[in-house]
Amino acid sequence: MQNNEKKIIREVQSVVVLLIVMAFVLMGMSIYLFGTTSKFGVISIVALSVYNLIVVLAYMRLRPTLAASLVDYSLEQGKIQKELLRDLAVPYAILDTTGHIMWSNAIFNRTVGVGEKKHIRKAIDTYFPELTLELFRNTDDVSVDIVYDSKNYNVVLRRVDLSNVFLEDSQEHKDDDVVIAMYMFDVTELKRYQRENADQKLYAGLANIDNYDEVMEKLPDVKQSLLMALVDRKINVYLGNLDAIVKRVENDKYFFVFRQKHMKTLRDSNFSLLDEVKSINVGNGISMTLSIGVGTDDAKEGSSFAKAYENARTAIGLALGRGGDQAAVKSGEQVTYYGGKSAGTEKTTRVKARVKAQAFEELLQSKDRVIIMAHQRPDADAFGSAIGIYRLVNTLGKKGHIVLNEVTEAIRPVANSFKALSSYDNVFVNSEQAIRLVGPDTMLVVCDVNRPSITECQELLDLVSTVVVFDHHRQSNEAITKATLAYIEPFASSACEMITEMFQYISARPKLTEQEADAMYAGILVDTDHFLTKTGVRTFEAASYLRKSGADMVRVRKMFRSTMDEMKAQAQGIGNAEVFMDVFAMSYVVADPESKEAPTVAVAKAANKLLDVDHIKASFVVTEAEDGVLYVSARSVGDVNVQLVMERFNGGGHANVAGVQLAGVKKEDFFEQLRNVLAEMSREGQI
Repeated sequence: MQNNEKKIIREVQSVVVLLIVMAFVLMGMSIYLFGTTSKFGVISIVALSVYNLIVVLAYMRLRPTLAASLVDYSLEQGKIQKELLRDLAVPYAILDTTGHIMWSNAIFNRTVGVGEKKHIRKAIDTYFPELTLELFRNTDDVSVDIVYDSKNYNVVLRRVDLSNVFLEDSQEHKDDDVVIAMYMFDVTELKRYQRENADQKLYAGLANIDNYDEVMEKLPDVKQSLLMALVDRKINVYLGNLDAIVKRVENDKYFFVFRQKHMKTLRDSNFSLLDEVKSINVGNGISMTLSIGVGTDDAKEGSSFAKAYENARTAIGLALGRGGDQAAVKSGEQVTYYGGKSAGTEKTTRVKARVKAQAFEELLQSKDRVIIMAHQRPDADAFGSAIGIYRLVNTLGKKGHIVLNEVTEAIRPVANSFKALSSYDNVFVNSEQAIRLVGPDTMLVVCDVNRPSITECQELLDLVSTVVVFDHHRQSNEAITKATLAYIEPFASSACEMITEMFQYISARPKLTEQEADAMYAGILVDTDHFLTKTGVRTFEAASYLRKSGADMVRVRKMFRSTMDEMKAQAQGIGNAEVFMDVFAMSYVVADPESKEAPTVAVAKAANKLLDVDHIKASFVVTEAEDGVLYVSARSVGDVNVQLVMERFNGGGHANVAGVQLAGVKKEDFFEQLRNVLAEMSREGQI
């Protein structure tokens, strides 16, 4: 208050000084105009002198009273403001910089449930845990949304510096005169209106029957109508409970629209419609499966049903690309998957293979050069499918090159068989050479992979305008989006199987050499674990075609026989196995420190062997490489989808064969995370 008094006195003094100065100015003007001897000059000098004397005497006499009056007025104003704050309809409090309440108004006390006149001395986080000490360390104003006593509040915290109000003290810290003004605005009604508005937003949905043709061709006409009537009823009843509008647009396709408020019901039920449709049985030997794609617009871009429908189309494509029997929900760039526990049903029709083969041939006509690449650290299927594509390209009279940066132990036996072939001179190139080969008429073909980050040379995807993808892995959120032509068939056993089928629909009828047939046969053999995993009718047909083209089973078997060290590593993987939850086997293989390569082949074989143990449904075997990368091989038999498990670690693959590479992760930490994931997914019924 002493500061305020001095300030008021200084202001009054400045007014008095101004009046005296103006009097002297007038006196000077009078002397200049009338002189000091004239009658008017003398009168003005006397009058102004008396005026100055009166002003000074009045100031000296009124100074104490004036200062006191002004201070009293200031105090009264302070009291009025305090009362206004106390009766303010908005909860208001003053906090110190440690978050303790220094003062609060009546409605704040009522809000936190204490007496209106009680002085609260507790820390603010006692009542509102969201208001942590970290918020008070911020030098800027902070706005936080909280929920308290079933109401929504927007809390504003504002730093107020009072250093100009009080006398400065050299012993004080810089924050001694800083307080936090806290306002609580009740936004419960606003939030309710916002939710109601958001709940009215429309979601677009698409549903496809995955295996319509395969199921119908084995049913009598009478049962076909009955089956579809039951499927229609299931879909209409399920979606009708969501107040959705459903329209069947084709024999195996549905379109539906529903409001956002029902999305939670779908999520909570994990899209139980998938299982309901699969449970329908009217004598059909194959269960009918459904894929669902749901899309919503991006909130950042504004409400647009056209965008929601576009996202639904993308979502259904992702669901089908992952093998079907699942739902995909796309909101903006985020995609969430539900279901997908089954391995899917093999498609017996080859229409898709024929259409893709013809489209590939048409694309190739306008190109002069083709660069082919697979994934990093290629396996037999990646190498074999690249060889098959090269033969297609070469047969159609185009130059082809295969990007191969590393010949791993997994492909060394089959790769060595191409060294003596003069026709393969300058065919294999590394990433740097491939980049230099890119021109305006270059096509890029990616095989056995659809994730850009693990391709042999990701830069090529940006350099080449025409990109073609051939893959048999289920799609993840990361995918090659700019492909001109994409043939992704999750039902296929291998990429080599897909390329072999395409051979039969190319107009020039490619002819394979023995080495090429061996390489492609090896790709099928390894990916199916010698025709034991993910093998269908089309797999054997492809193998038969390769056998007719010169593939020798004995020769291929000799190529992939294990070395003694590999057999020991495989045995180590089996010997180190532990069983979790009675059905999951976990093990590891210690890499040979003298070897330059991680024993990934032995790890994969050990994972396969562990499936031969009674009651084991899935196996996970790992090894740590010198570069700190943890290689994980996951295998399953039955209903366990190891792809869903590996996706939790940003990996992928198939329902029965999957894996992931983790940099800087120790096997102990991985197994701990894996146990938690398996327990959680089993509890939620996801595997």
